[in-house]
Amino acid sequence: MDNLIIQQLINRDQIPWDILLLADPSKENVQKYLEKGELYVTLLENKIIGGYIIVKKSKDIIEIKNIAVDKKYQGQGIGKRLVSDIISRAKTNRAKRIEVGTGNSSIQQLAFYKNCGFKVVGVDKGFFTRNYKEEIIENGIKCVDMIQLAIDL
Repeated sequence: MDNLIIQQLINRDQIPWDILLLADPSKENVQKYLEKGELYVTLLENKIIGGYIIVKKSKDIIEIKNIAVDKKYQGQGIGKRLVSDIISRAKTNRAKRIEVGTGNSSIQQLAFYKNCGFKVVGVDKGFFTRNYKEEIIENGIKCVDMIQLAIDL
C-alpha cells in the first residue's frame, strides 16, 4: 500500500472515534489522551483507515497512547507502518525512547509490539481494574494488568 498518507489531524471535529475505540474501549480515556497528545491518521484514498495518539512524557520519552487500524485493513502491514512513522517522528524530536502499554489479555497486540522491536519493561498490576469502569475480556482472559513495553532509539 504505497498510497498511504500519514498526517497529523488538527481538526478535532473529524476524530475517527470508530478507529480509536478499537484500541481503547473508553471514550473518556481516549479524550484525555487527545487533550495531552497529538493525533495522526492514516489515509487511503482520502478515507481514514488508521491512526495513533502520541504523548510526550518527557524530553526523551514519547508514549503511544492509542494505535489502531480499521478491521478491514488489519494484517496488511499498516500497523507496522504506523509504528515506523512514530519512530521516525520520535527520532526527529530527539526522543531516546518510545513506551507503550497493553493489556495482559491483548495477545495479538503484545506479539505485534514485540515484532516491532519493543521489549517488556514492566507490569502495572491492576491498571485496567483501577482505570476502567467496565470489565474488559479479550481472548477469554480478563484484562487486569498493563504490560509495559519500550524501544530505545
